[in-house]
Amino acid sequence: MLLNSLKKCHNFLNRTCTSSKVTQAPLLSLFFKRGAIIGRKDQTDLRLKTFKPTTPSLRHTKLLDYKKLGLHRGRPLIKLTKGKAKTGGRNNKGRITVRGRGGGHKRRNRFVDYKRDKTEVASVQRLEYDPNRSAFLALLRYVDGQSSYIIAPENLQPGDKVISGKKNVPVLPGNSMPIGQIPLNAEIHNIEVKAGDGGAFVRAAGSAAQVVSHEQRKGFTTIILPSKEHRFIPSHCQATIGTVSNPDHKNVNIGKAGRNRWKGWRPKVRGVAMNPVDHPHGGGEGKTSGGRPSCSPWGKLTKGPKTRRNKRTDKFIIQRRQVTIMQGKREKK
Repeated sequence: MLLNSLKKCHNFLNRTCTSSKVTQAPLLSLFFKRGAIIGRKDQTDLRLKTFKPTTPSLRHTKLLDYKKLGLHRGRPLIKLTKGKAKTGGRNNKGRITVRGRGGGHKRRNRFVDYKRDKTEVASVQRLEYDPNRSAFLALLRYVDGQSSYIIAPENLQPGDKVISGKKNVPVLPGNSMPIGQIPLNAEIHNIEVKAGDGGAFVRAAGSAAQVVSHEQRKGFTTIILPSKEHRFIPSHCQATIGTVSNPDHKNVNIGKAGRNRWKGWRPKVRGVAMNPVDHPHGGGEGKTSGGRPSCSPWGKLTKGPKTRRNKRTDKFIIQRRQVTIMQGKREKK
């Protein structure tokens, strides 16, 4: 009823504005907020597709619409790929070291250029889906005919030009330069930790770090990582301008368990459903909560405790990320 009333009001205003030769915008602003006019969809709705619920699993399914995203629908560039062997979660002795893995569709590894050490201008040929990561890839072609894959930033389109260099590089999405030359408050990704080793930080879909300050005397740049950790990065390390592509990865709803099997994930059994010999949460009469904070089958806490064991680089961390440790019904920060 409300939608019909708004539509009638919208049609009435159009007729009134046309007959009285009055501008339409001021009258419409009385009834509709900016960006909320009938028939307009936000950008997230345009990137995701929903389905008519002909089956229970389709009711809540939300998948990326690759056609509207403009992704390449064919095979990748074969010379930049290599076959990926399956392990099923087993090591070289055949013993399971990673539980819950097995099956899944065949995949090929893409050779991604994380170093961006080629200083020639390159044109973006196409954007591609990569089954091994959450972000999209961009296929570049350089002036000398060489091709390479890079992590595609948001808003990069086929036909755009990108460049990597040490000096006088435009601050545009997809361009790579030393982090010490990037303006303050700029969003960056694919950040090197050690010069020449290639980008290691901020490569997941929709993520970005922010440049906070430049310490010219010390030769470091302060950045804020997506985890809200403040960290020093050597100013001569490379970083790429922009936010990583595919920000709607977090809004995808796979809809059914079978789609996880296609990705190579097998079902997981809850610890409280096991026997005491198999898990610390196992056993008990009837349904139980486990009787202790969540832990792994080997008794290690799984919700919040620190796992960092690299004291060598502790000096580069200015402020750690906030971690909430679950201890039964209490929370400790």
